[in-house]
Order: sequence, then C-alpha cells, then structure tokens
Amino acid sequence: MPKHGKKYNETIKNADIAALYEPNEALALVKGNAKAKFDETVELAIHLNLDPRQADQQIRGAVVLPHGTGVTRTVLVFAKGEKAKEAEEAGADFVGAEDMLEKIQGGWFGFDVAVATPDMMGLVGRLGRLLGPKGLMPNPKTGTVTMDITRAIADIKAGKVEYRLDKAANIHCRIGKTSFEAEQLQENYNTIIETLLKAKPAVAKGQFMKSVTVSSTMGPGFKINPQKPLNK
Repeated sequence: MPKHGKKYNETIKNADIAALYEPNEALALVKGNAKAKFDETVELAIHLNLDPRQADQQIRGAVVLPHGTGVTRTVLVFAKGEKAKEAEEAGADFVGAEDMLEKIQGGWFGFDVAVATPDMMGLVGRLGRLLGPKGLMPNPKTGTVTMDITRAIADIKAGKVEYRLDKAANIHCRIGKTSFEAEQLQENYNTIIETLLKAKPAVAKGQFMKSVTVSSTMGPGFKINPQKPLNK
C-alpha cells in the first residue's frame, strides 16, 4: 500500500472517501481539504464504459473551460510567411519551421502545446516519435492543426483542455485550481461532463460513466455519483 503524508491521513479521517457525492459536494470537499502550501490543481478522472481497442469507441477532443485552468500554457506554432506573422501577433511563445524542428530533434521541449498550419504537417510529421509519446503532436481533432492560428492560440491561452480516452478507458483532465471559487470549479466541471456526454459513441451500451472522481494534487479523491454526474 502506498504511504501517505500526515495531512492526507488527517483528511480521510474527516471525510468519507468511499461515499458517492453530488458534484458540488465533492468539489467543496476538494477545496476544503487542500492543505498544501501551493495552489493545488483540481483534477478529474472519469472511467468510461468503452473499449479503447475499438476504433468506433475512441473519444478525443478539446474544450475551452469557461474559467480556464489557472495554468499559463506555452504555445509553439509551426508556420511560415503570413501565418507565422499572425502567430506572433496572436501571442505565440515560439514560432518557426525547420529551425524548430532542429531544436526539438536536439532535445528541446520548452512548450506545452504545439500548433501547426496544415501545410506544415509534412515537416511536423517527422517529429512524430518525439512529440507523440509526450502528447504534443498537433492534431485536427483538438484544433491544433488549423489555418485559424489566432483562434487556436486564443483558445489555448484562455484555458482549452484536451481529453483523450487512454488504454484503460479513462479520461483525465484538470478543471482548475483549489483557489478558484466553488462556482468556477462547478462550471468548469459541468463543461467537461457535458462535452463527454455529447461525445458518447453511438455504439456505447449501458451506463456510460462507470466512475467519476475529483481530487487535488496532494489530496484524496472524492467520488461523484456516476449515474448523476451533473447537478440538475
């Protein structure tokens, strides 16, 4: 069994981590039990009733949270000419083409999100083995391969989060910080849940969400009733 710190153990004495809570109750418990000296990230973990091995049961996309994530993200844009200029004016942290390819091949990964114009994907494709495992490869499904560079950068800076079904049929994403107001966390949470419900594959049968858990970086997870994941 993993060892936990004193603050974690104090938390689980005062809260039932095995119980199923309403979303607002679970979020309040996460906020109230954040004991770290830094502003902890609030994370959501959802186990879906899907088979990740089946192509028609894959879920991947991105959504802009109404209150952001509380994290500033560094954006690299692969573009040339006017689109490179547009990226710079839109606030991209790094802009380039072959020069950025060489930097990354040399071991540089000083960015959180990579965006590319469609014409640059032949070049970016050469970085697949490096960017893919890190989740940094631009993809049309997440809006990071686009001609609308300005909007892509604005969405990322505003708090766009990507979601993707992993091999264990889980979705993991951050929904804010423990310093956020309760209403802000609730609205961000609702946005993620509603987005996933809309993305439910047609072939999915039975209860779609098998478990929903919310936690802070250093705190325990609190379970949300997966049959009623939204406050309605």
